[in-house]
Formats: sequence, C-alpha cells, structure tokens
Amino acid sequence: MLALVVEFWFSSRLSCLFSRERESPDARRLQLSMLKKIPTQSLRVGMYVDKFCGSWLQHPFWSKKLLIEDVRTLNTILQSSITEVIIDVSKGLDVEVASSPDIPTSADAPSEVEIAVAEVEAASASGSAPSDRVVRASMADEVRRAQQIFRNGKQAIQDLFKDARLGNVITTDGVRDLVSEMSLSLSRNPHALISVARIKSKDEYTYLHSVAVAALMVGMARLLKMPEDQVMEAGMAGLLHDMGKAVMPEAVLNKPGKLTDEECAIMRSHPAEGHKLLLDWDGVPDAVLDVCLYHHEKVDGTGYPERLAGENISLLARMGAICDVYDAITSNRPYKAGWDPAESLSRMASWKGHFDPVLFKLFVRMLGIYPVGSLVRLESERLGGVVEQGTSSLLTPKVSVFYSVRLKQGLPVTLIDLADAHETDRIIGRESPEDWPFKHLDRLWLPD
Repeated sequence: MLALVVEFWFSSRLSCLFSRERESPDARRLQLSMLKKIPTQSLRVGMYVDKFCGSWLQHPFWSKKLLIEDVRTLNTILQSSITEVIIDVSKGLDVEVASSPDIPTSADAPSEVEIAVAEVEAASASGSAPSDRVVRASMADEVRRAQQIFRNGKQAIQDLFKDARLGNVITTDGVRDLVSEMSLSLSRNPHALISVARIKSKDEYTYLHSVAVAALMVGMARLLKMPEDQVMEAGMAGLLHDMGKAVMPEAVLNKPGKLTDEECAIMRSHPAEGHKLLLDWDGVPDAVLDVCLYHHEKVDGTGYPERLAGENISLLARMGAICDVYDAITSNRPYKAGWDPAESLSRMASWKGHFDPVLFKLFVRMLGIYPVGSLVRLESERLGGVVEQGTSSLLTPKVSVFYSVRLKQGLPVTLIDLADAHETDRIIGRESPEDWPFKHLDRLWLPD
C-alpha cells in the first residue's frame, strides 16, 4: 500500500510539473479563460478535470488531469475528500451556469527554458517527428553501439585522469570526438545511450560516471534544441565535470564505508581542484569550466562551493546537478548499491530546493516516469521490466512481463506495448527490486 501511495504522490507531482504550458500571452489568456473552479458536487460525466484542489492524498488518481468518461469515475471523485476542482471547458462540458470566477493569469513571463520545455511537450503530445536527418535505429541495435561508445569513453576518461595526475599537456580533441558520437547515437535512438549509461560496476564508477553524465547532458541539450556548439559544451561539461577527482586521494575516493568529516571536506574540494586543472588545458570553453566548479550547487542556495541560488547558477550547471545526482544514485558504488531508476526519480522529485523544477521536468520527460530497467507491477498482477519508452505517454512504455504475483511463479517472458490500443493492461506502480529475488533485470533489454 505504501508503494502505491508513494507512486500516487510522484505521479501527481510530475503531472503538476508537466501541466504548465507556455504559449504566447494571447494564447495563454485564452487558455486560462477556459479554466473554472467549481465544487465537486457540480461535476458531471463529460467534464474535463484540469486540477484537483487538494492534497495528493485526497484522491486516488494517477494524474491531476482527466476526462470524466463514466459514472464510476464521477462517483470516485464525489466519494473522495476533494471539495473543489478546476475544469477545462475547452476539453469537456461546461457548468450549466458559469458562476465561478475564472482562474487568474500569472504576471510572470515564461523563461526561455520554460518555453523550450513546453515546445518539447507539445511536440511529444502531437507525435511530431524529430527534424534530425539521421536514420533511426531500433533500441537493440543502438544499445550495441552505445556499449561501444561507453567502452571508448571509459578509456578516454582513464587517460585524462592519468595525464592530469602526471601533469601532462592535455588537449580536448578526443573529448569533442566522443561527444559527437554521443549526439549521433541520441539522434538514432533517444533512449539507448542514456539507458546504457546506468550500467556500470562499482569498480568502473569513477570513470564511467563522467561518460554517463555526458550522455545525459547531451540528451537534455538536444531536447532543449540548443545550437550544436552548446550541445558540444554540454557534453564536454559532463565528461570533464569531475576532473578534480583525479587529484583526490584514492583511499578517500574509493573508500567502501562512510567518510569522516575530514574526508568529506577533502571530497568537497574536487570542484575547485577540477576547475584549477581545466584552466590550464587548451580548448576548454568557459561554460565547461562553470559546470566543473558549480555542479554541486542547489537552487535553494544550500549547495557548494559558493552557495549560489536560482538563476545565479548557470543553465548548464543546473543541468549538470540533475544529471550528476541521477547517475550517482542509480549506480553501484563502493559503499552502496544503486537505486532503481524509477525510485531514484521519485526521491529526486521529493528533494525540494535541490534542482531547477523546470529542468527536472524535462529530465523526467527524457527518461520517462519509469525509465528503462525499472521493475513495475501491472493491473493484471504481473511484474515486468521496462525495456523501451513509449512515444506518446510517460505511462505507456514497452514492458517485458516475466512473473505472476498471484501465482507466485515465473512466466514466459512476453513483450507488451502499453501504448497499443488493444492492450488492456496498465502499470499500477513501481516495485523495488530489493523486495524481490530477481537478479540481472537489465538482461531483459540488454543484448546478449
């Protein structure tokens, strides 16, 4: 039950994040004129609920937006503790007497990032095809290419760390080539590379973490439709953000247990040490230097090293903070096992003040509410692993079903597409792999 409650919270929180459309002022005013707050007792079948006015605990719905299609749904709302809702009369029936005032408009102008995220969501909702003139690849085919990119990336970062420790002269040509390969991979398939990014052993973490963050950064930059030079900078920033760890004591860097206060202080110096190293390298853009120094800042001003807040933290550094944390908590480390991808997003969503909420919204859009590799429970009381994201909804990925909770036994592995109009099953919640004896869930989607 607790898992379902947490899932309801996460889904409603994300739904709220994804609901903030950004359009022209006239279009925005028109949209808002269609929104009306009414008591739940005035609801009827055919109305479209844009928002439930109350705590997420007061209603049993995945989304705060839904069309009341039948009496059963209507009665569920009426029997909840929700007393007011906001309806959208452009998407459903209006009240018989429009007595409620319209929702007031916001005086705040949307930021460029918010506009970009709104455009991403609109394109996703409409099913618009990407503009890249690149031949699309299947998930399986691109995963194989992605694995090679990570092998090359691991060697590249190992060499950079070695050269940094020896004080050798370093150029960024190889770094740029690697970022270009990442961008091409994401053009062919937007999910393969970022899914592979999570797969690493604890012994590989130091090096592959940088490659993984780079992949996530490039993915975000491409979704924001940044110019190619900025996409390059985003990827370089991911690859080089932790260079300061090259000069950290290995006993501290790879310690399998909890760090002492003194050791924590040493590790907190790695952004400044990395920034110092990169200043001496040829061809490192200022934006990359900035991410290296500030990727541990938080939007509420409680981060380090300078306790910057809000937009005083650069866009790329705010992106870097999200990508860095996600990869860190989903990866196996010397002192802990990685969390499930869906669980990680849920926890990150609860860390108020840590991340830029608009950028986090984009990040979830990129990965899906249930990222590849997540263990989920279906309405049919079957368990499955998410193997590929859907194209139209965050809630309808492709799932490899392999276990019956009701029968308490394994099933023949079956791939189902929850976006298929003929598929009646649906996800009712995520499951923690720690609660089940299943090993190697990633084999459901990784090629042999």
